[in-house]
Amino acid sequence: MSQANIPNISPLHSVTTDQAITLLLASVALEELALAHVINAEAEKLQFVLGTLKDTKTKLSPKEVSAANLFTINESAERILQDVIKKEMLLQFKLENILDLTPKR
Repeated sequence: MSQANIPNISPLHSVTTDQAITLLLASVALEELALAHVINAEAEKLQFVLGTLKDTKTKLSPKEVSAANLFTINESAERILQDVIKKEMLLQFKLENILDLTPKR
């Protein structure tokens, strides 16, 4: 996947309020995209372990999976998703703060 791109802003450039708001909104969008990638990676990890991951370029296959291994992987995915949820909450606060900066029409 390609890397998102935000323009280079140096201290010598002046940024208007509208431009700052746009950049802040873009930063929220990029963080959301990163979290989507994390969620997708967790899903692919689980699919791999369960043997349901399709169209991979690797010839690897999971070893025999025990119930204990599945519980361990599930706990790991749960922790990651809890962290994603926490980040989502922070992004919601950030978005609300940005929206408070926008002029009311």
